[in-house]
Parts: sequence; structure tokens; C-alpha cells
Amino acid sequence: MGALPARIGRRARIASAVLAAGLAALVALSGAPAGASPASAAARAAASYRALQTYFAASDGSGLYHEQYPVQAGDNVYSYEWPYSQVRGATLDLTGMPGALGARYRADLAARDAGQQRYWLGSGGTTGVPGYASYPVAPYGGGGDFFYDDNEWVGLFDVQRYLDSGDRQALGRARQIFDLVVSGWDTDASHADPGGVFWTQASWSTDRNTVSNMPGAELGLRLYQITGQRSYLDWSRRMYDWTNAHLLGPDGLYYDHLDLAGTVEQTYWSYNQGVPVGVDVLFYQVTHDRSYLARARRTAAAAYDYYVGQGHLATQPPYFNAIFFKNLLLLESVTGGHAYRDALRAYADRVWVTDRDAATGLFHFDENGATQAIQQAAMVQIYAVLAWSPQRYRLLY
Repeated sequence: MGALPARIGRRARIASAVLAAGLAALVALSGAPAGASPASAAARAAASYRALQTYFAASDGSGLYHEQYPVQAGDNVYSYEWPYSQVRGATLDLTGMPGALGARYRADLAARDAGQQRYWLGSGGTTGVPGYASYPVAPYGGGGDFFYDDNEWVGLFDVQRYLDSGDRQALGRARQIFDLVVSGWDTDASHADPGGVFWTQASWSTDRNTVSNMPGAELGLRLYQITGQRSYLDWSRRMYDWTNAHLLGPDGLYYDHLDLAGTVEQTYWSYNQGVPVGVDVLFYQVTHDRSYLARARRTAAAAYDYYVGQGHLATQPPYFNAIFFKNLLLLESVTGGHAYRDALRAYADRVWVTDRDAATGLFHFDENGATQAIQQAAMVQIYAVLAWSPQRYRLLY
């Protein structure tokens, strides 16, 4: 470990000074007591991120992260791409906090960008289109199968980055990722309910999922908003229509996936409800057809009743809930109101009290006492977004 603890100590002291100044500014602006949101959310985001860096960041100069803490015998050296992408997303969300609070994370975001490249395979996967492999590529690892949803999350973060800062490199990568997603469309008419984007290129799965189609549609709609290129809108509509035709349940919530025999896996996951809300919001924005906005409201209300009203939220992984709520905040950026923001704040407050180890700053959701990098990153995202000005919610997914 060498000098790592000393480096962490110096960074923590600097962070504390900057954070204190930033919190004072927030309190002055809001007129709120020091313990109130968004100031307390910013402090919680910073503390959760420090724990993420302390316990998960690899100390070998790779810029990569471990999958879990404590590291177990037999664990891979580094995390898979899906957790890493959420660590990068957490750092991106931190940069969106007001003023000096967000500015201090820009260098960290550049480091996360470099780490993200460790997963990029320019030669492509089974479709020949480049994208992010599920594990770092040489010399850091042997790569792995391409998962379309893993790539879509990276693309959506890249769009968020572009919309916030005008970073054209991020936009270019988002466009490459969308090309990959299109290459995953099922073109075999002999399949039950043909069409849809497959979940992965791995031979052991031929499922077509809500999570591989709706985030693809969301990414395409964002790219259409930015570029005006009609193919993005057309492909987004195909993904959207296919999912609504085959994976939308009678109660207005979305099932998980459909196999090639036409069997639907009917589990409800929170992120599978949130992303369709965001897709309908974006369809409304690009078409001005209010039926899309009405549909977004209906899906959000049904999901809110199921997860918040009926108490199912705590059964969902925090990284699913982060995606769920971000899309509901995107809806509120159009409709106004704060019911979904209030529900997110209540969830974040409960987790802070019941699932966090104050000694380490780590969140424990699993019975074995371990913490997954993706869980810690999700909570950083949640607290960081709660510290944002609501005007920024239009940038989300």
C-alpha cells in the first residue's frame, strides 16, 4: 500500500476545508440550517465517496477498482465494467454539485475517464462493433463479453457529460455506443416475438430485456436531441415499441425479459420502471406530443405506488434505485413538483441511518457484511444528485 494512506489523509484534509466552505455557501444561499438538504446531502456524498476511494480504489496505478470490500480469496483483481461505470457515474454526479463542491472532483473524473478506457475493445465483440467489454482488456485483463446495458449506461453518462460541459469526445463515444446497441438488434424472424436488443453477446444468454432496450431508446433520444439525426429517433422508437409490446404488464409496470421461446420473466425491478419514464419524457420533448408525458406520469405513479406506497423499495438494490429515481427527477424537471425528490430524500436518509457503518463510511446491504463497489457508488450518486440544484435534473438520463 506504500504511501496510499498518507495521500488519502492529505486529500481528506483538503476535501474537508473545501467542503466546509462550500457548505457554508449553500447554507447562506438556502437560508437552511447546516444539517438540512442540500447541504447535508453534499456532505454525505463527499463522505461516501471518500470511503469508496479508501476501500475500493486499486493501488497499482491502473485507475481501476476492486469489486467488493473486503476482497475475498478468488476475487478478480479488478471489478467488472458495470460496477466501474457506476463509480465513474458517481464521480460525474459529484462534479454537478454547486460551485467549489463540484469543482474539486473534476480531476477525479478525468482519472475515471482513463480507467473506463481499460474496458474498451476497439476490435469489437461478436458483431464487430467496438464497445466496452465486461472486464478490462490487455494488459489489465482478458476482456470479456459485451453487455449492451453496461454500454448504454456509459453512453448515458457521456451524454450527461456533453450536455453539462460540451465535451465532444464524450459525445463521440456515446455515438459509438449507440452503434453497438443497434448491432445487438434481433433480426431473426423465426424467434418468438422477433426484434429487441439482446441483453448480451454472451452465448449463454439469448434474452431480450427491458434494460437493454429502454436505456438504448433513451440514449438514442438524447443523441437525436443533440444532433437532429433522424436515425436516432427511428431506432429509439423501434426499441420503445418492441418493449411496450412484449414486456409491459397490465398494471403499467415493466417485466424483466423475454426469451427466444416467448417466455416472459415477470420480475419487477425498479430501474426497469424508471428508464421508461425517462424515455417518455424525452419523446415528449422531441415530439411535443403530450400523450408521452401522460404516459410518463402514469408509469411513474404506478411505480411510486408499488415501490414507495407498498414498501418494495428496500427490496431493490441501491444501484437500481439510483437509476429509478434519476429518471423520476427528469420527469419532475418538466412537470414541476417534488414528490419524487422527497421520496428519494427519505430513502437516502433511511439508508444513511440503517445501512451505513459510521466507522468506515461503507454501506452494508448484504447479509455477509461485504460492500460491493457498485452499492457504494450508487449511494454517492444519490447523495450527490440530492445536492444538485433541481434545475440540473434536466441533464439526467
